[in-house]
Amino acid sequence: MSGRRDQIRMTPDEVLAFLDESRTVTCATNGRSGWPHLMPLWFVVRPSGPGGGPEIWAWTFTKSQKTKNLERDARATLQVEAGTEYHLLRGVMLETDAFVHRDRDTVLGAGLDVFRRYAGGVEGDLADEVTAMVAKQAEKRVALQFVERRRVTWDHRKLGGVY
Repeated sequence: MSGRRDQIRMTPDEVLAFLDESRTVTCATNGRSGWPHLMPLWFVVRPSGPGGGPEIWAWTFTKSQKTKNLERDARATLQVEAGTEYHLLRGVMLETDAFVHRDRDTVLGAGLDVFRRYAGGVEGDLADEVTAMVAKQAEKRVALQFVERRRVTWDHRKLGGVY
């Protein structure tokens, strides 16, 4: 079985390329009642963190359930997946330590990074009105930093349709 697992594992470069082309990460946090809480997030990948791997950053509302959950239990699992048929399935699952940042500059930086990415990969400065809008939203938001502890990847396309 491990042979098949090894065949479909993504390389670090393939993971970065996959995350770069993906638009939404599903974030699983631990709810107060013990049930997993799954929510989609827009995200950015930032260069290596303390663990050596890239970090996922996002922002969300301060009063959101995922923020409350992460304040209580800082573990989160992130998943990005693609493919509509079995032989096309691929994805990345990251078990992470999550850090909730409330510092205005950190929150604003994360928000601006998200807007640059989702506005079509804008490099450098955003339009003044967009920056002002993000700054206004930052007052009600937190930045989420996800530091990878463990990774699982799969790319069934590597099997060439043979199972």
